[in-house]
Amino acid sequence: MKLIEFETDLDKSGNERLRVKLSIEKGEVKDVVYQYESFVNDEWIPIVRYDVAHGFFHRDELFADGRKDKIEVTIKDLKSASKYAEQDLKDRWEWYKERYFKKKKKNK
Repeated sequence: MKLIEFETDLDKSGNERLRVKLSIEKGEVKDVVYQYESFVNDEWIPIVRYDVAHGFFHRDELFADGRKDKIEVTIKDLKSASKYAEQDLKDRWEWYKERYFKKKKKNK
């Protein structure tokens, strides 16, 4: 099994990043993790993650108080799911970050 891991910046400052882990076997995607993280107070904070833990493809929306919402995403195969996760996080990271911090303020 081939493991591919990389990070890519989502903004010019380097404070927002997408971390990716892919497991590929015989040309087929077997496992995916796409995680959007923000660098806050000298540490990387995970805000949204797509993966197939628990046996199904889903998005975990994480919150400052430790809660997380798990949303199942139904897509035909992991290759398509991988493309979806990457595009969603690239397109909507600012919205996810704003939501994370709004929830944090409400819970103080």
